[in-house]
Amino acid sequence: MSTTTENGMGGPWSTSREKTYKKTTSSALKGAIQLGIGYTVGNLTSKPDRDVLMQDFYVVESVFLPSEGSNLTPAHHYPDFRFKTYAPLAFRYFRDLFGIKPDDYLYSLVNEPLIELTNPGASGSLFYLTSDDEFIIKTVQHKEAKFLQRLLPGYYMNLNQNPRTLLPKFYGLYCIQSGGINIRLVVMNNVLPRSVKMHYKYDLKGSTYKRRASRKEREKACPTYKDLDFQDMHEEGLYFDAETYNNLMKTLQRDCRVLESFKIMDYSLLLGVHVLDQNQRDGGEQGQAGGDGRRPVAQRVLYSTAMESIQGDGKAAEALTTDDTMGGIPAKTHREEKLLIFLGIIDILQSYRFIKKLEHSWKALVYDGDSVSVHRPGFYASRFLKFMSTRVFRKTQRKSAAVFGSYLRPDLVPANPSFYEGSSMGTISTSSIFVNVDNQTEERYDDVASSSTFTLEDSAICLTSEQSTMDVDIDRDDGSVLDVYLVGCFFICYFRSLSHWGQS
Repeated sequence: MSTTTENGMGGPWSTSREKTYKKTTSSALKGAIQLGIGYTVGNLTSKPDRDVLMQDFYVVESVFLPSEGSNLTPAHHYPDFRFKTYAPLAFRYFRDLFGIKPDDYLYSLVNEPLIELTNPGASGSLFYLTSDDEFIIKTVQHKEAKFLQRLLPGYYMNLNQNPRTLLPKFYGLYCIQSGGINIRLVVMNNVLPRSVKMHYKYDLKGSTYKRRASRKEREKACPTYKDLDFQDMHEEGLYFDAETYNNLMKTLQRDCRVLESFKIMDYSLLLGVHVLDQNQRDGGEQGQAGGDGRRPVAQRVLYSTAMESIQGDGKAAEALTTDDTMGGIPAKTHREEKLLIFLGIIDILQSYRFIKKLEHSWKALVYDGDSVSVHRPGFYASRFLKFMSTRVFRKTQRKSAAVFGSYLRPDLVPANPSFYEGSSMGTISTSSIFVNVDNQTEERYDDVASSSTFTLEDSAICLTSEQSTMDVDIDRDDGSVLDVYLVGCFFICYFRSLSHWGQS
């Protein structure tokens, strides 16, 4: 899709040594985008506000922009092209929902030059960022644009119910036609602000098959790593306070449930990590957008920052979203390094169609079917959530509470229940009896199982209650632990009395 022409033979819009997409140079594409959006959004302001109807999701408006101009369109120095706008009233509602005024939308996309970004993926899409860090423009394939059109009614319903989401926020869908070529574009929120230096950047799917950054990618100044790289570089994961962790996981669970209902898979979590301690050692170095000398400010669009996007008290999120945090979520490493986390779910326009089913079946014959990226939506969502909740994100534990809790309440056995794991086992046999109560009081900051074991050695009584550490609070019945302890004491007394009776 995307190439770089060397001799100017790439088509009517091509120039030498410039990146092209479908034989269209990047500079010409940016100019056509700004001209088309400037006309359509300006024309939309004359239409009265009203409720969105079902037929509004399927409306396509088209305008022809000749190079010499017309009564409705300005003259320009690009080849003639036609600009199509999909579901203009529906997308206007989406923009209003996030507090985007038409003038601000036009200023961001039209008045300021667009910044071209590199694409680490294999799609060959072009990415453009607005100068104010608010919006991303991405070229998409025909099947992706068509899928988004079908998705719009359900997307509308989900945003009405839950504007705080990590799913992509779509603000417009457009198409440029010129010389028999169609270039489709989507405007969406920017997940990683350029004004903050990302010391680490990850594209995470929860799979392991070929999920390591290539050598070419690693040679970049700011590479995008993958799942296996994350496990090597952050073996202990990233730690959040209990409230933030629960809000984050609640948001991810809800978003994955929505994606599964739409039969969507192969999406990723784009994760940016800003190390505050390292930033201070570097003298407060700003991100790429800090070159103009102005102090960067947080994004203005509602629910656009990572902190605002996760579930929870809106006032708490707003209080933590300052110019110092830039909307990032505070976190720590296991070495107590202070971090800011920026994240969002991306690439959701892949449905589990026949081609994807065929791809999964073929890879499953050669490799472990559960480790490949492409999988049925239900399994993909479960694997994605498990990886995020056990490998990537961890809940900060309070050691003091765990250590002293067993002294204050001897009837309680410290345990960290797991959302995905947990087992209990009971076995009974005959013989002499020994009781060993091993209360593990030191909490671990990993997923190694902590256990509380009642063992009746050389006998056939072995009562084991074992649960691995996990980051979702589950109420525990304290009385059941006491009951097990009392049952053990009863057996001890019973067998001691039998032994005493036999000796007499």
